[in-house]
Amino acid sequence: MRLLIASAALILAACAAPQDGPVEGEAADSLEPAVRADINAAYLDPDLDVPRLNEGFSSESREVYAARDAVTAALGIRPGDAVADVGAGTGIYAEPFSRAVGPEGTVYAVDIAEPLLAYVDAVARREGLTNLRTVLGRDETTTLPPSSLDLVFTSDVYHHFEQPRAMNAHLFEALRPGGRYAVLDFDRGPGAEDWILRHVRSSKADVIAEIAAAGFSFVGEVPVEGLKENYLLLFAKP
Repeated sequence: MRLLIASAALILAACAAPQDGPVEGEAADSLEPAVRADINAAYLDPDLDVPRLNEGFSSESREVYAARDAVTAALGIRPGDAVADVGAGTGIYAEPFSRAVGPEGTVYAVDIAEPLLAYVDAVARREGLTNLRTVLGRDETTTLPPSSLDLVFTSDVYHHFEQPRAMNAHLFEALRPGGRYAVLDFDRGPGAEDWILRHVRSSKADVIAEIAAAGFSFVGEVPVEGLKENYLLLFAKP
């Protein structure tokens, strides 16, 4: 899995490739669901234009950005919490999460692209977010230690997980007992736009089943004002 949030422009560019069927070379009985092989290729470009990406990520027309304060409030983040933003991209949730956990908490911005992490570091310095740490992750792990987190959060990222089962198992271990796992992602349900149907692998039901299979309890869907194309699901580690 590549832990990156897709901008609208990159999503549309990626939609030309078919989504159905297993990835070339993948066994039919693979433990991992089929994920399009090039889904994260644009983010691995060594000449990644991060400022341009941020224009898309932080556009008010993008509902997960416009609703970031409402999402943060809905998550019920507490002062002192350790929160991992998995697939943090350019850090659009860095400031509201940092404010929510307070000086005694920590926000981990996790990504696999070092240019994105460098950008988030610069944002943290500029905004004085002293409780924010950047973490270089890998396909199947955030690299954070077991029982170190109170909340894991992903925004328009779950469908980019190339190894969702491995990542979900890791996230289960990384959370403390009672820790929560929140998934904000595009709704691939009835009425979804064609580009969502082509780009997003998993339906809401698929996401719930995959995460429950890792040992999480499904808490429910959290209503958030301003979300129309996206849903927010909440899970808990027993």
